[in-house]
Amino acid sequence: MKKLAALGLAACLGPLAHAEPNDTATEIASITADRGIVTQPGRFTFEPSFSYAHSSATKVAVEGYTVIPALLVGLINISEIQRDVFVGALTTKYGFTSRFEAGLRVPYLSIEEDIRAREAFSGTPIDTLEESSGEGLGDVELALRYQLNDGLDGWPYLIGTFRAKAPTGDGPYDVDRDPITGTDGEVVRDDDDNPIGYELAERPTGSGFWSVEPGLTFIYPSDPAVLFGNLSYVWTIEDDQGPENGGTVDPGDVVRFGFGMGFAFNERTSFSLGYDHSVIGETTYELGNDLFAANFNRTQVASLAFGLSHRVTSDTLLSLTVAIGVTDAAPDTEITLKLPINL
Repeated sequence: MKKLAALGLAACLGPLAHAEPNDTATEIASITADRGIVTQPGRFTFEPSFSYAHSSATKVAVEGYTVIPALLVGLINISEIQRDVFVGALTTKYGFTSRFEAGLRVPYLSIEEDIRAREAFSGTPIDTLEESSGEGLGDVELALRYQLNDGLDGWPYLIGTFRAKAPTGDGPYDVDRDPITGTDGEVVRDDDDNPIGYELAERPTGSGFWSVEPGLTFIYPSDPAVLFGNLSYVWTIEDDQGPENGGTVDPGDVVRFGFGMGFAFNERTSFSLGYDHSVIGETTYELGNDLFAANFNRTQVASLAFGLSHRVTSDTLLSLTVAIGVTDAAPDTEITLKLPINL
């Protein structure tokens, strides 16, 4: 067993273990981006991937006041939201040296969202159904990774990372919006006279903002497993959303951390288990016409993931990851399939 685990760890460590790609066949399943040693020098990795995420939530909006704690005067609106997100992405990586690699990720998104709503105290048994969708290019991402040490004398391998994401996808302020007009208490859509608000005509496929993310990853071999973790900070740069919106929006920055372990079953198959958590800060805005005016407080997004990786050939790896959300803001389920091909 120890010999088998050593083979798996050597493959995970790549050039640092002085093993050629054809000598070992196992890589510890990577259930989160950048949880591995940098790409070997001169090697080009081509990685198509596909993921599917499903989210569901029930929201209750109360508009009224309480006479006593048990009695509410006003309206209660109950909404059930179902969202399905399909992402096809192409990632390329190239190892310039034994310590430095660069990568580029180009995603394409398709989003379907259904909202079923009912005013609980209005006396009507009819639900209001709304369907919306969006499809197109997502935010393109550039990643740089540099190995800081050799992992000797009991130290884990430390890898510095830097990501930059460009707003190539359609952001919330880029898509078409339909005006909502109130007339004698009735909500009327598609009326440009006296709008009381707007709704998105389609789902955005991008964030609409530039962002940069420095971070640190550690990998610690501990026979017969590999321990890994990461810590990063995402700075989302505020942007002028155009004269139509009359101001700027500063999205909240994000603190990300995660940890887990991987274990090699044999020379071809490995398994990983990990936890990821993101703390999204408060969003601030300055919009002249109060378009999309809302306060977005700090949000917690966390998920528990497990992955299975199998070496198909000496140059091809098949990886399947399933993530389960453990906070309300996280997707209920997310399934990701990757096929890295080394050239």
